[in-house]
Amino acid sequence: MVLTEEFVKKASEDIKFARRVLELEAQAVRNLVDRLDDSFQRAVDIILGCCGRVVVTGIGKAGIVGQKVSATLASTGTPSYWLHPSEARHGDLGRVVKEDIVLAFSNSGQTEVVLLLPHVKKIGAKVIAITGERESTLALHSDVVLDIGKVEEPCHLGLAPSASSTAMLALGDALALTVFKRRDLGKEDFAAYHPGGELGKKLLTVDMVMRTGDGNPVISGSALVTEALKTMTYTKGRPGAVSIVDSRGRLCGFFTDGDLRRRLQDGHDFLNRPISKVMTKEPRTVKTGSLAADVYRVLREYKIDQLPVVNEKGVPVGIVDVQDLLDVGY
Repeated sequence: MVLTEEFVKKASEDIKFARRVLELEAQAVRNLVDRLDDSFQRAVDIILGCCGRVVVTGIGKAGIVGQKVSATLASTGTPSYWLHPSEARHGDLGRVVKEDIVLAFSNSGQTEVVLLLPHVKKIGAKVIAITGERESTLALHSDVVLDIGKVEEPCHLGLAPSASSTAMLALGDALALTVFKRRDLGKEDFAAYHPGGELGKKLLTVDMVMRTGDGNPVISGSALVTEALKTMTYTKGRPGAVSIVDSRGRLCGFFTDGDLRRRLQDGHDFLNRPISKVMTKEPRTVKTGSLAADVYRVLREYKIDQLPVVNEKGVPVGIVDVQDLLDVGY
């Protein structure tokens, strides 16, 4: 391809314009830092005190931003759903109750969203507005106003929402994540909202996949090998292994179907011996709370299929099988 002078000139102009777009969008977000005030804190406190759900609404690009913020709220421990303002005026407003909070997005504060305000007020739900016009109808009829300020749109016509929608998204994220921080939820809680995909896999703990109760075979060291085999066979899910405990209930050994096959090569004389004589003593274990990803690495590294899961006292509270991890995406 021959690069003509005209092509090079247009490419240079395009890159210059694109940089301006990024600069103006970045500036719109930077300006929010100094705009945060007590209104933001009130919005956080209102959401934390909400006994219902955060109902997010908006139209056009602001509506798309609202959908993302609603998803962020829901995935970080705050029940939330998206409500289209047009659908709300044709029956879906019945989903809103007085215990809810309506989070409304509108840069102008004069969109179709304002038509919902009298009805929302009648229901008794509080309204938080994210807008660029503090004196707009939306702002004047909201309980809390989060103002993004006057934002210059980088569009060459100054019309297409871009910097304003970026600012609203950033402020919505700041609100959702501040609420998330205040809830003091841990990685386990976050993982519970993200069971699929890479996020879920990274945060999944062994407690969430291990077999417990009837699926966790445990016998005493004095039990015979035949009893151990019977326990392994009739345990729910047939894990193919059994944990052996001492008189205090602490793990002292582990026996797998692989151990059985190796023993059978030497004859059947061991079947009526105590399991404590043929078990693997001081087996590899995994502690409760361990990340499933770490457990999977151990299983693969040592080419084993099962591991006993012990608590802080060394009591086997579960068993994890490699198939359990494969079932959740490993």
